[in-house]
Amino acid sequence: MKKFQAKLQTFAGAMMVPIILLVLVGFFVGIGSAFTNYILEEGSLLYKLFSMVTSLGFLFMNNLQVWFAVAIAFTLAKKEKGWAAFAGLILFFCFIKGIETWASFEGWNAQSTSVEALMSSGYSETSAMNFNALWTTNVGIFTYDMGIFSGIVSGIVAALVHNKFVDKVLPSMFAFFAGTKFVIIMVSLASIPLALAFYYVWPFVASGLQGITSFIGSSGLFGTFVFGTLDKMLLPFGIHHLIAFPIEYSKVGGVMEIDGVIYEGVKNIINGQAASATATGYITRNFTNGRLLFQLAGLPGAAFAMYRCSLKENRKKVASLLIPAVFTLAMVGISEPIEYTFLFVAPALYFLVYAPLCGLCYVLAEIFQISINGTALFFMIPNLFQPQKVHAMHALWLLPLIFAVYYFAFKFMIEKFDLKTPGRKADDDEIKLMSKKEYKKLKEGDEESLEVRIIEALGGPDNIESVTCCATRLRVTAKDGSLVADDDLWKDYLEALGVVRADNSIQIIYGVRVQNITTNVKDILHID
Repeated sequence: MKKFQAKLQTFAGAMMVPIILLVLVGFFVGIGSAFTNYILEEGSLLYKLFSMVTSLGFLFMNNLQVWFAVAIAFTLAKKEKGWAAFAGLILFFCFIKGIETWASFEGWNAQSTSVEALMSSGYSETSAMNFNALWTTNVGIFTYDMGIFSGIVSGIVAALVHNKFVDKVLPSMFAFFAGTKFVIIMVSLASIPLALAFYYVWPFVASGLQGITSFIGSSGLFGTFVFGTLDKMLLPFGIHHLIAFPIEYSKVGGVMEIDGVIYEGVKNIINGQAASATATGYITRNFTNGRLLFQLAGLPGAAFAMYRCSLKENRKKVASLLIPAVFTLAMVGISEPIEYTFLFVAPALYFLVYAPLCGLCYVLAEIFQISINGTALFFMIPNLFQPQKVHAMHALWLLPLIFAVYYFAFKFMIEKFDLKTPGRKADDDEIKLMSKKEYKKLKEGDEESLEVRIIEALGGPDNIESVTCCATRLRVTAKDGSLVADDDLWKDYLEALGVVRADNSIQIIYGVRVQNITTNVKDILHID
């Protein structure tokens, strides 16, 4: 079970790699379309330049499956990651081409699967529309409309094949085709049974996805609450993306036609509305605007409660811990630094109070139809160029209300159950708070870099199998988990916000600086 959880966490981390492109979509489409739709004269030089910016955004959005295939293969590969990324790309194209070829043998193509053609051959209108919805043309290839799932499957299979055959040794006569080149041969061959299997299996999967969509649509606010609560409950296990991504970037999150173009997933729909000159606002049931409430008000309220509940002599230290975390949260939406200040010392507070309150924020945002592109201040910049599409007047009174609810809920729970949030005890050894000055003093005389000490704490270079990261966590697979330093050392001496362990899989939470730490660790270990 622990090994499965570790693999699931690694996979969830791989899902985060294409995120940078998804962030760029909002900026490029939102700002570019604002200028071309409302500000610039059509045909002018600036109009053409901003049109190019918009087209780049749609390039990223309309080819998500390609980016996922490459990113997942790259991230899950244990070595020769560049070749793994190439294998993911090759497998993806072979996979969807195989489906197109087999479909042609069955008589299906873009013309024969049109609603008109199906109805003329005896399909009812409903059956024709449902069958037609299974298909699409992707990068010029007629295939099933699998959205990001085709990229995810391709990336996983490519990584599995790559890890199995990357060290393959062949007789000298065929030595040129050994190793990484053999991987490319094998992923090409693997695409054949994969395409055949998905040709027959995908219609059932699509039917299941339609069922999930129907549940979400019919369950109303209950479904919204469940989504928001689970999104936070799964965060400590590093697999919350598995809940959010299908909602945000696939049919599970809904389908909408905007200016003649079909968009799937709430984030893609919002980007489509941002690009449309006729759209009057963003969808209100988008499973994202609830974050606006707890990121800009709820968590700051919780932080203030932890500050007020700390001993007076510790408040300066507590503030130095919480203020940077709140600032990071508000600006870029990275919530883990502040969440982990109470998750590990008061898990009941996190799971029984915080997660349900977050689910409630999603519900309130939907009830009062808050509609805004982005949920952190930095990513809300495109709204400045299209303010007429923003509907957030109710947020003006909801934000202080949410702040108060989180503040009093956290304060009551902390004091009632004497929860060990930061600064609650003068001699608290479990929760160590340090100022920058104190930390520098601790390190005085230590010339080793943080990254070197991290490697030592992981049991040394020989104990490290793989190193990756997501938005806030350093993810490491160790050969022997018992050689990894205990949690207190990570938090006291190695600047970590927290540690999550699952057998030999270790996640060390460093916040937004984790990418630089990961790069430096890889450089020291000489791994790509």
